[in-house]
Amino acid sequence: MDLNERQQNLVERLRASGYLTVEALAQQFEVTTQTIRRDVARLSEAGLVKRYHGGVAWVSSVQNIAYAQRQVLNIEEKQRIAQAVAAEIPNGRSLLINIGTTTEEVARALLAHQQLSVVTNNLNVAGILSANPECEVIVAGGVVRHRDRGITGEATIDFIRQFKVDIGIIGVSAIDLDGTLRDFDYREVRVAQTIMQQSRQVWLVADSSKIGRDALVRLGHLSDIHALFTDAPLPPQLATVVRETGTALHVGAG
Repeated sequence: MDLNERQQNLVERLRASGYLTVEALAQQFEVTTQTIRRDVARLSEAGLVKRYHGGVAWVSSVQNIAYAQRQVLNIEEKQRIAQAVAAEIPNGRSLLINIGTTTEEVARALLAHQQLSVVTNNLNVAGILSANPECEVIVAGGVVRHRDRGITGEATIDFIRQFKVDIGIIGVSAIDLDGTLRDFDYREVRVAQTIMQQSRQVWLVADSSKIGRDALVRLGHLSDIHALFTDAPLPPQLATVVRETGTALHVGAG
């Protein structure tokens, strides 16, 4: 692809940073936000970057966007998803909740629930739900990742296998149009797969930016999922997969 100098530099900056806002890029290159949006549109069509609301990320199948950036990325969409999940969870249920910024929003949406037992390998989820006196929080052992306070490893898997819960709530980095679920870290994937095995129902929370994204490691398939919670209607091909698998679809209202 024939890129001008600014577009080449834009790709390199995204490769180094992972994610930048349109406004930040406009300031860095001393051009208008409209110019940056045109550049981003061209790069996105070529598959070099991925557009988000107000920002753009470098496309990589081996490395996720940094946690601090994911915390604010599509935050309103994640909150709508979380509210939809919380509305479906009765009081007095047992849950397994894994690593992810969307699952952290689910934890916030559960702060008014009563008589919950929550097992998690996410220290952020544990910290959020510890503010709910009606929630018993059980934290898995294992190795804590500095970047997002997630817990992974063989000890984590062994710990989770002690439990059988009503609902497992998992996030994912990517959903292929054929329904394949993918993530970046095989250690995290192994823990998520264990959560799925130890849950009577498995609920997937994923905003629409995850659909069609590339990620390295296969986690599973939508046929393994009882309910998908997202923020927008699915592309036709993926919607067909959801119907064929019988996965319940919940779209968080705007």
